[in-house]
Amino acid sequence: MKASSQQYEPASGAAAPLSEAPVTSGAPVNRELLHWLADAHGVGTTYQGWDGLPHEVAPGTLIRVLAALGVQADTNDLIEKALADAELAPWRRVLPPAVVMQEGEPAEVPVHVRAGSAVRVTVVTEDGRKLDAVQQEHLTEPRDVDGITVARSTFQLPGSTGLGWHTLRAESEGQVSEATLVVVPSRLTTAAQLEERRGWGLATQLYSVRSERSWGVGDFADLADLTALAGSRGADYVLVNPLHAADPVPPVEPSPYSPSTRRFFNPLYLRIEAVPELAYLKPKKQIAIHDLMKQARKLNEDGSRIDRDSSYAAKLAALELLYGVQRSPSRQRAYEDFCRTAGRGLDDFALWCAIREDIDADDPFWTDPAAAPGSPLVEKLRVELEHRISFHRWLQWLCDEQLESAQAAATRAGMRLGVVHDLAVGVDLQSSDAWTLQGVLAPGVSVGAPPDMYNQLGQDWHQPPWHPTRLAEAGYRPFREMLATILRHSGGIRVDHILGFFRLWWIPAGNTPGNGAYVRFDHDAMIGILALEAQRAGAVVIGEDLGTFEPWVRDYLAARGVLGTSILWFENDGDVPLPPEKYRVQALSSVNTHDLPPTAGYLAGDHVTLRSGLGLLQRPAEEERLEHNAKLDKMMHLLQQRGLLPAGDTGSEEERIEALHRLLAQSPSVLLGVALVDAIGERRVQNQPGTTSAQYPNWQVPLADSDGDPVLLDSLGSNERFNSLLAAVEESIRGQ
Repeated sequence: MKASSQQYEPASGAAAPLSEAPVTSGAPVNRELLHWLADAHGVGTTYQGWDGLPHEVAPGTLIRVLAALGVQADTNDLIEKALADAELAPWRRVLPPAVVMQEGEPAEVPVHVRAGSAVRVTVVTEDGRKLDAVQQEHLTEPRDVDGITVARSTFQLPGSTGLGWHTLRAESEGQVSEATLVVVPSRLTTAAQLEERRGWGLATQLYSVRSERSWGVGDFADLADLTALAGSRGADYVLVNPLHAADPVPPVEPSPYSPSTRRFFNPLYLRIEAVPELAYLKPKKQIAIHDLMKQARKLNEDGSRIDRDSSYAAKLAALELLYGVQRSPSRQRAYEDFCRTAGRGLDDFALWCAIREDIDADDPFWTDPAAAPGSPLVEKLRVELEHRISFHRWLQWLCDEQLESAQAAATRAGMRLGVVHDLAVGVDLQSSDAWTLQGVLAPGVSVGAPPDMYNQLGQDWHQPPWHPTRLAEAGYRPFREMLATILRHSGGIRVDHILGFFRLWWIPAGNTPGNGAYVRFDHDAMIGILALEAQRAGAVVIGEDLGTFEPWVRDYLAARGVLGTSILWFENDGDVPLPPEKYRVQALSSVNTHDLPPTAGYLAGDHVTLRSGLGLLQRPAEEERLEHNAKLDKMMHLLQQRGLLPAGDTGSEEERIEALHRLLAQSPSVLLGVALVDAIGERRVQNQPGTTSAQYPNWQVPLADSDGDPVLLDSLGSNERFNSLLAAVEESIRGQ
């Protein structure tokens, strides 16, 4: 197994890859018609800028975004045809692509059949029951659709279906049409227990939390130990960074927010010694693994940077040896059951991993239609690479086992939630999901954010978005499977940029980040399915709802039982800190977030110094520091007013950090968060936007103290600063 620089030669005459969505240039189109068409397909023609003013999206951008949706709008004739097609689209389908309804709420579905034809609509529930839908007396004029007179009938769906994934069937003239029917909870109730008794927990980047037994990177066993440690001090959860899989071989992308897939997990986090087959390995191979372990553990001594590539290379070498050990009958059965449950999605991901071992991510193979999933070429590779595919299936099974153990450790320690996972916004453009799920992703665009006061050029995250219509036509299955896998062994999920379930900023390939447009999603469906899968898993959902959003969005999420996110430094009433009593109840509130420096560094203004040195400031550093210090002064004044710091004395760094957390505990928020870095005095930020890895070790900063010396998990139990802050939070939240 190796990464190589092999180049794939596409078949001659192959079509342009899906990542390219060329748009021909021609005479200017009618702007009003173009805007009507954009609106018909959920594409915003204007957006509110960070200056508070409306900005119009350029016609060329609208045309390219529409092209990514499969709608041609290069000329007025094409626009008029597309408008007519948009109007007729529902009439060309017997049933909608998918129907998502809330439990207990009446729901109707339109059905289109040849005029004069009888139609029967039934629901086949996931447990095998058959229920009839009732035709309503709504009269709609028949329409001519492609030379056929089509009538619309409306059916009331049965109210006894129950939560779950069902099938909607329409039978007419001997033909049967089917669509996915999803019944979702009107409100997610998993956070109800927190309203009765609030909770708190730790937030950390798992890769940074190493122990003496780690192979240079924090792993699933370290996660289990951290939950036990925090749980014994009253914590209810540990929130970790996205644990999504990255590249199958080094070098790997360090950012956990730019993964290869969001459904499966990163074998980098496996604890080799926790694999049972190690005990049955032949002595020489055990010695080889022991030697790999000794070398990898030396990486724990480096407090400056996480070396993922060296760690992963050592683990893969050990895993290759372990894979050769015959599994016991019971473990073989468990492995087969896991593979059967994960299904085709696991097979396709493992296939991608097997191919990716020898073909680089930027090779033309991945964008050649002749090498698309399901093509004869790829199916041939599926057979030839079965041994390697099985290896990567096995790695995911090990991940599942060790995550199950971590969650079990959390619940044994008394945590009510346990492990809370983080869901990234999307995947890298050159990733497994981009290849295996290309049928439900939009080509030729990536998602990002328009310009704001912090990023005045906008942001391009280089991630392909879901195609709203194709995702619905797939019955939302890829979305469902992703959520179900993440929630399988967890007590909660944090959804990064949950506003993306409502709309996303699409940037056509080649455009600058500011030259994009918002595309709307069916948020009722997306949030509903999220709530359904979380309800079934007994998991709390936390939406990261910071940034620019429409005013009604937060109210909508709260009504659906999704917690919001409040960060102390961002909660203001004008130019003064918002009193904590006015924080939202339905929220996870914390002093810090991974997008900010640890509180020790923030209080010292280290981020101003860092950004100034990197040339990232838009004004002189002195002005930036004066504004920052003024903000700190107002916060320290509030702490003194509340008696959390002595009058006229801001105390030591440690005292200020504890005071900030005691202040936060005065909020009514049902969940509080404590950043692990704040509990040990770490000062370095994990990620500095606008920089490359050559400028700053983004997502590669190991856990260390204020002097930069590594802090290992083994020492946390006796760390005075750690114990003091956690005791302060527990005392403050329980003392109310």
